[in-house]
Amino acid sequence: MAKPRDNRQKDLLRPALEDIIDLAHPLVRLAREIDWQFLDSRFASVCTSGPGQPPLPTRLVAGLFILKHMHDLSDEVLCARWLENPYYQFFCGEVSFCHKLPFERSSLTHWRQRLGEEHLIALVQESLSVAHKTGALATRDLERVVVDTTVQPMAIAHPTDARLCHRALEKLVDLAERNGVRLRQSYRRVAKRAAIMMGRYSHAHQFKRARRELKFLRVRLGRVIRDIRRKIAGNDRLEQRFADLLALAVRVRFQDHRQRGPKVYALHAPEVECIGKGKARAPYEFGCKVSIATPATKPKGGQFVLHAKALHGNPFDGHTLGPVITELEQQTGVETRRIHVDKGYRGHNHKEKFRVWISGQVRRVTKPIRREMRRRAAVEPVIGHAKAELQRLFNHVSHTRHPERDCVIVLLSFKAGLRAKEISRLTWSMVTDATGGLVESISLPNKASKGKGGGRTIPLHNDLRAALVSLEAVRGHSVWPRRSL
Repeated sequence: MAKPRDNRQKDLLRPALEDIIDLAHPLVRLAREIDWQFLDSRFASVCTSGPGQPPLPTRLVAGLFILKHMHDLSDEVLCARWLENPYYQFFCGEVSFCHKLPFERSSLTHWRQRLGEEHLIALVQESLSVAHKTGALATRDLERVVVDTTVQPMAIAHPTDARLCHRALEKLVDLAERNGVRLRQSYRRVAKRAAIMMGRYSHAHQFKRARRELKFLRVRLGRVIRDIRRKIAGNDRLEQRFADLLALAVRVRFQDHRQRGPKVYALHAPEVECIGKGKARAPYEFGCKVSIATPATKPKGGQFVLHAKALHGNPFDGHTLGPVITELEQQTGVETRRIHVDKGYRGHNHKEKFRVWISGQVRRVTKPIRREMRRRAAVEPVIGHAKAELQRLFNHVSHTRHPERDCVIVLLSFKAGLRAKEISRLTWSMVTDATGGLVESISLPNKASKGKGGGRTIPLHNDLRAALVSLEAVRGHSVWPRRSL
C-alpha cells in the first residue's frame, strides 16, 4: 500500500484534539476499541504503490463509512458534520482540528467502487469483534442464529416491453450521435408516441392495439440496430464501443414477458433479477437475493447482523444455507449450535441436519427451542433497516404537505408497531402527561388498541420522541384538530 500523506508538520503549534474533547465520549471510546491495524491490512490490496498523489489514510476512509452507516447520513451531510464535529475528526484519526476537508466528497464514491466484498466483510468482522470485547455480544449469541433471505431492490422503473424497447432505441441513437455515426433515421418522435400509446391502450384493455404499438417499436428498434451495424462495420474502435449496448438491445427486442430464463429488466443494470417472494403487496421484486443472519437470542447490545451475502442467480433458499453457515463460522470463529429458518429452507443442504430448526416444526422441540423459534421473526425488522425502507419513507414524506405529521405516522408504525386503526385513534393525551410533557411510554386504551384486555403500553422510542417534539412545535400554527395527532 502506498504511504499515506503526512501533514503533521502543519499541526506543530495547534492544540491536539485529545486536549479539547471529552475522552469519555462514546465515539472516543469506540475509536480506541477498534483495531485499525486490522482494517489497514485488509484494505491494503485496494491501494498499490506507484506514481500519483498519496492515498487517503485507511482509518479516515473506514471511519467515514462507519459514521455514515451509524447515523444514516448522505455524503454531503457527512462531510459537513465531519468539518464541524471534533469527535468525528478524532474518530477518523485526525490529530488536531481541521478547518478544511482533507478529501473531496467524490472520494467516498470512488472508494465505494473500489472496495470489494472481502473489504466490507472486514468492517463487519471488526464491528462484531468490538461488540464481543465490550460485552454487547456474547459467545452464546453467536451459537444460536436466525437465517433468512430477502430481496435488495434496485432503483429501476417497472420494466415493460414497450419501455425497454423505447429506452434501447434512445440510448443507441444518443451513442451514435456522440460518436459521429450518422443514422438514416432516428425514429425518436414516432417511438416516443408509440410507447405512450402502448401504455394507454393497455390501461383501456385494448390489447390488440397495444400489441400493434409494441410491434411498431420492435420493428423501429431493429432498423436502428441494423443501420448502426452497417455504419460501424470494419471499425474496431466503434464496434468495441457499441458492442455491449447492441447486445442488450438485441436481447430486449426479441425477449417476451412469457419466456423462461434470464431477461433484461433495466439497460443500466442488466444484472437485475425478477424474484417472487410471495408477498401480496409486492408479488415480484427486481433486484438481488440477499441472505441475512442475526442472533436468535437477545444480545445485551441489541440486534446485530452477523453475516450478509448477495446470492446472484436467484438460487433456492435451502441450497444457500450450507455455504452461508460455513462463511458465518469462518467469520466469527464460533461453531453454530442452533439455526432457525423459515419453511422456505425445507430440503436444505446443511451437513448438520439436526441443528436446523424450521418454523412450524413439532418434533424434538423443547421449551427453550420453542422460545428461540418465536424469536425467528426478530430478523424481519433487521432486514427492513438493512434495506433502508425507513429512510426511503422519510425521503418521501419530507416532500408532503404535512411532513412533521407524516414522519410521526411512519415512526408510530415502524418504531412503536402500531396498526393503522391504532394510529388513527391516537390522541395527545395518550403521549403527554398532565403538565403537557411527553411521557415515557404510550398508553393505548382498550378502544384504541387491538381490543384485548385493558389496552397496552408501548415504550416511547427516542426517534419518535424527537418527531413528536417537532410536531408539537408546529401544531399551534396548523389547521389540524388539537384532539388527535
